[in-house]
Amino acid sequence: MPKAHLTPAFVANAGCEVGKKKTDWYDDTVTGFVLECRCGGGRTYYLRYPDAAGRQKQHKIGKYEDVTFAAAKKEAQRLRAKVVMGGDPRAEKVLARAIPQYVELSVMHLDDAKLHQRSYSTTEMYMRRHIVPKWGKVRLTDINSRAVAQWLGEKRAEGLAPATVEKIRVIFGRSFELGARWGIPGSEKNPTRGVFRKPLDNARERFLTAEEATRLREAVAQSQNTQLQHIVGLLLLTGARVRELLDARWEHVDVERRTWLIPTSKTGKPRRVPLSTAALAIIEALPRFKGCPWLVPNPETKKPFVSITHSWQRARRVAKLPDLRIHDLRHSAASFMVNSGVDLFAVGKVLGHASYQSSQRYAHLANDTLLAAVEAGAAKQAAV
Repeated sequence: MPKAHLTPAFVANAGCEVGKKKTDWYDDTVTGFVLECRCGGGRTYYLRYPDAAGRQKQHKIGKYEDVTFAAAKKEAQRLRAKVVMGGDPRAEKVLARAIPQYVELSVMHLDDAKLHQRSYSTTEMYMRRHIVPKWGKVRLTDINSRAVAQWLGEKRAEGLAPATVEKIRVIFGRSFELGARWGIPGSEKNPTRGVFRKPLDNARERFLTAEEATRLREAVAQSQNTQLQHIVGLLLLTGARVRELLDARWEHVDVERRTWLIPTSKTGKPRRVPLSTAALAIIEALPRFKGCPWLVPNPETKKPFVSITHSWQRARRVAKLPDLRIHDLRHSAASFMVNSGVDLFAVGKVLGHASYQSSQRYAHLANDTLLAAVEAGAAKQAAV
């Protein structure tokens, strides 16, 4: 274990002792700072030190040709100070290498979503299109709030809607929440939590008039998707969510009791939807396919539609309702009920709202009904 006063000049001329495979030159000023010279001519800087259990460890600082002497000695001093304070540079390096890249965490996230999340396809799409391309090859500990905030800002600048950007942030953050729960190294700190978020105004009121509803029904009746007219008709008459209907089974429809059971709704609880005479008429007219349990399946695959976006967009263009979303049929079903005098509590029960507050968004629609009530009261008083 030869010692030497390591200097730039000494290191430049140092070599392996004759007859040996390597020679370790230990610095006489920084304890454990070593220049390893090999018989083949290679030279590497190390810090050697005992760990907490007294076992000899070494931490590679860098090759002679890659690191200047001044930088190597400075790093050795830093690492030596860490050892004196109870640290273990090699263990920290091994731990750093154990930190997975985000792509590994994303796979675990999607596996969990398949089991517990009804909107798996949405999560998978956002990850595939937006999150993994940016962060897939980045180690979890290298993802910080500042970088995430800048990335989300770029997404907004690309023209994505604020609600879409927020959805991306939520899904990305969910990965870290799951990782922390599972004990995945590097996921303890969620980089999305420190990102400033502007308040979202998602309020969008679009309710069909009776005349618009008629135009829409005429348009979907002409669709090449023969199931679209049934789907739209039932959405307007039940106020169900589109995914709930696309996944509906014959076994859950009770014609005698005039109810449709939705086993798992957005709230996570089952609910029963009452079926009007008009809704029952549509159900009774639905085509049946042998061995197919689905209420409105894709006629070609005999499985639930993955999406009806294409046929829906064409139908709304034909109906001259370009701004109408499929979810607006649910709002429209509620508006028709409210404007027919049905109270908000009953409407909320039909739609499966978890709280009365959710139904309050339709309160203003009752104005015509309430106006008719006060007019009737005034007329009664005038008659007396």
